[in-house]
Amino acid sequence: MYTIDGQGWLQPTKHCASPNYNSRPLATEIDLLVIHNISLPAGQFGGEYVEALFCNRLDCAAHPSFSELINLEVSAHLFIDRDGAVTQFVSLHDRAWHAGVSRFQDRENCNDFSIGIELEGTDTLPYTGNQYEQLAAVTRALWDYFPALTSERIVGHSDIAPLRKTDPGPAFDWARLRRLLAVN
Repeated sequence: MYTIDGQGWLQPTKHCASPNYNSRPLATEIDLLVIHNISLPAGQFGGEYVEALFCNRLDCAAHPSFSELINLEVSAHLFIDRDGAVTQFVSLHDRAWHAGVSRFQDRENCNDFSIGIELEGTDTLPYTGNQYEQLAAVTRALWDYFPALTSERIVGHSDIAPLRKTDPGPAFDWARLRRLLAVN
């Protein structure tokens, strides 16, 4: 079971503070959860590349595909690896840089009012049972802490940036997540 402390840090998890965040607009209610996927290099799992990217420590010479990441400043609030280990990069009170140009319903700039969770994965490879279990546990903690965050307000990156993004992709089992959250 997870809890969230007064500074917006999920406990117990690994914390690795990213510099890629800023303050949310004043009086912003957090009411959206955005699910993403990431793997570095694409389709490869494990290692420290994702953490290095989110903390601006990625050696972009380490792999040819990393050349497109030079000077990229991105982050997510949380990352869940293939084993289900959770790492937090940005306080939940702050604005992580995960959504980019985005829109949900009639609101733009989803980073302002959302929590971003990255799953280690790709659009086309199944996610692990451990990832679903931990995602559900984290989501329940978020629901307890942010009352405006509801089951109807859990979306994929592709839902808020459909012309730019495809994640978490067709491999993500939304019905499985709903079952774990006991949401019909």
